[in-house]
Amino acid sequence: MILALTLCVVLGTMAGALLYGQRQARAKTMAEWAVGGRRFGVLIFWFLNAGEIYTTFAVLGISGFAWAYGAPAYLAFCSVSLSATLGYWLMPRIWEAGRKYDLVTQADFFATHYKATWLGMVVGVSGIAALVVYVQIQIVALSLIVRLTLGPEVSPLIAALIAATVMLAFVYFAGLRSAAFAAGVKDVLMVLIVIGLCATVASKVGAASMLDVYRLAQDTHPGIGQFPGLQPDAGLSSTWLMTSALNVALGNWILPHMFQLCFAAGSKATIRRNAIWQPLYSLSYFFIILLGFGALLAGTQPAGGDTNAVLLQFVADSYPAWAVGLFAGTACLLALVPGSVLLLTAGSIFSRNVVLPLRPAMSERQTLLITRISMVAFAGIAVWLTLGGSKSLVEIGLSAYAAIGMLAPGVFLAFLWPRAHAGGVFAGIVAGYCALLLPQAQALWNQILPQWDHGLIAMAIDAAVAIAVCALWPKTAKATLATA
Repeated sequence: MILALTLCVVLGTMAGALLYGQRQARAKTMAEWAVGGRRFGVLIFWFLNAGEIYTTFAVLGISGFAWAYGAPAYLAFCSVSLSATLGYWLMPRIWEAGRKYDLVTQADFFATHYKATWLGMVVGVSGIAALVVYVQIQIVALSLIVRLTLGPEVSPLIAALIAATVMLAFVYFAGLRSAAFAAGVKDVLMVLIVIGLCATVASKVGAASMLDVYRLAQDTHPGIGQFPGLQPDAGLSSTWLMTSALNVALGNWILPHMFQLCFAAGSKATIRRNAIWQPLYSLSYFFIILLGFGALLAGTQPAGGDTNAVLLQFVADSYPAWAVGLFAGTACLLALVPGSVLLLTAGSIFSRNVVLPLRPAMSERQTLLITRISMVAFAGIAVWLTLGGSKSLVEIGLSAYAAIGMLAPGVFLAFLWPRAHAGGVFAGIVAGYCALLLPQAQALWNQILPQWDHGLIAMAIDAAVAIAVCALWPKTAKATLATA
């Protein structure tokens, strides 16, 4: 029954998404296929943009983080609201630039504003790297669901390959509009399922109510509700929370798929309405963390102590087969929808900003073909990363935010400082990645700024170097985009 219900949810949604996205499947231009023709209204944009909160990172990752660490999972509350606040100012400016200059990708933005195709290529490669890491999150989660439904005898390699294949099939033919339809389905289903699980979790763990679950967790695991949580040696203090939340907020709209999604909106009003209401989604984390605490009280022990599998294991242990099947099917959508958008974005960047500058005579049809082929390669890299690592989904997600954060100063300077130029932005990116990736730099940050998010430190160094170079080395060409 579990497998049957899972397939019904996934295949039914895929069929509806493909039918809804038929127009996109016949699209002849990158703008039509990759940004939905720039016509998304409030509802579709809401499910793709604000609905990005309901991903495997949020539901499986945060619940598992709460099970393992306790209070550090509160990171989710802070980062969503901060991101929406910043997005109210930033997203309309990105949209306006995209509409005015017919931009499709984030790298288009850099190449156009700074009048440097080479910088667009650098940004494109950097963005693809961060996107592949983010795809890894979805492959990890989808692999766990595959093994839950098909049985533990399925090897991690086979599970990851099945996950990647389904994800590619999901987006390959229809484009962004199909993902918009599926995003709406998965959000509605997940809200209903989370409400259902939370309404019954107290009875599963011997608590009198949902709030009593929090009290019982504090009584049986002292310190779970305050920093540094259940594992003080992990360094997840309030300092870590504040710096990590700020880094996520600054980097959220810099993620290439979120940047590209801004181009798909039909108007500024659509974007701002979403930004106003988006913080309401953060309230759902109360229930997701509740389920993590419930799994802890129930004595849930996922295979190998895998924090990513905590909620799946708890549901499988405590609920009937039909409930497990519905949850597994919906959890599949949590991975498929964002994963498909991530792959689509990575493919768009590769074809337009890496290959096209080298082969400018390519037609739109050839560009689309390269986009679709490259998605297979990026999915393969994500599978390889999945097999080679065992981090929690939250840790992988923070790594992606840290990586993409090196592009943030270039975006903000484009709108705030007319003197910024390609050379300075590039110098900042190089300095930022050195500060983020070099072992010597990481050791230094641990010594002088203990418990700070390394991504935020590296972003600050990136911005400082970019500003210094731009101030000392005047630009030779005038920037394209308005700074208003």
